[in-house]
Amino acid sequence: MDLTGHAIPIHNRIVMIHEAERLDATFAALADPTRRAILARLAGGDATVMELAKPFAMSQPAISKHIKVLERAGLVTRGPDETHRRPCRIVARPLAEATAWLDDYRRFWEQSFERLDALLDEMKLDKARAKRKGGDRK
Repeated sequence: MDLTGHAIPIHNRIVMIHEAERLDATFAALADPTRRAILARLAGGDATVMELAKPFAMSQPAISKHIKVLERAGLVTRGPDETHRRPCRIVARPLAEATAWLDDYRRFWEQSFERLDALLDEMKLDKARAKRKGGDRK
């Protein structure tokens, strides 16, 4: 079922499984602060592994492991091996898919809060009306 409680046709469920696996990989990669920092750096432009390793107190092999996780999640690609430079580049699509997934929940919560606000406003009006009615009896 989707967020609205509607049944999802079987042919769409297979697509959803692949989407779910991509989302799992994206969120798993984003769970680490070092990988998020690498992505933030790459958002400013391509960089080599050595350039990405500079701000971190870790070895180049450790940074390479983080980059491999980002590559497996589809968040980063590596350029062709030109003189062993292979610059890393950010890939926007998995982040856009994660944002779209989160937006569904954001909309759900916004609607829930709007309904709650309306209910609270109605309760305030009812309380004010009851107060006025009580005051009219004196």
